[in-house]
Amino acid sequence: MSPTPLTEQIAGVLGARIINGELEAGEVLRLELLGTEFGVSRTVVREAVKVLESHNLVTSRRRVGVRVLPATEWNALSPFVLQHQLAGPYRLDQLQAISQLRRGVEPVAAALAAERASADQRSELVDSATAMEVANGDLDSYLDHDVRFHSTLLQASANPLMMALSGIVTEVLTARHHYELMPPEPTVAARRLHVEVARAVAAGDAGTAERAMREIVEEAWSGVTEISGRRAAAER
Repeated sequence: MSPTPLTEQIAGVLGARIINGELEAGEVLRLELLGTEFGVSRTVVREAVKVLESHNLVTSRRRVGVRVLPATEWNALSPFVLQHQLAGPYRLDQLQAISQLRRGVEPVAAALAAERASADQRSELVDSATAMEVANGDLDSYLDHDVRFHSTLLQASANPLMMALSGIVTEVLTARHHYELMPPEPTVAARRLHVEVARAVAAGDAGTAERAMREIVEEAWSGVTEISGRRAAAER
């Protein structure tokens, strides 16, 4: 059974408190107090706790209660966890960690996609890259097509572990947009490289697809560091 919107809302609030350090590792959550705080029954609180448990943020044991787990035990690949980390004070550190992961995964995924993608996936990549190229300053449209491009690419790798990273890449792309860590206008290089990857995958050219995808990830991280650096300098 899927969590209700109320359960998800409470889990989101508690998850943010844990990930931001407001609730520290080892701290025990009191269900009755949480029920009073949120104005809900203990049943609803328990369901929210189950959501947190599914991401390894807490553990629940009889006679001990619900205990907050240390960050080393969190599910680092959970989009739920990542979303709250990207909303927190150490956003750049998390973006850097994910960028390092992407550098190791997405170029290889692009090469595999060139070898394994279905005809529909090859067409989807070309369509997404083309739409990004003509977005004309519409960042919302650009983001939608960018997410579709990278999700399709990972799925087209036909590697189950790479496919499972789709949610994480989506969260990172969305966070860059939401926190304005990308240029006001996507660069010509970024648009060109997405088209290059799409065409290489469509043509079955694994080498070109891998190289161009590596350039995409490097260019994206350079953009984040440049913008954040300018902001830091302006605040001094």
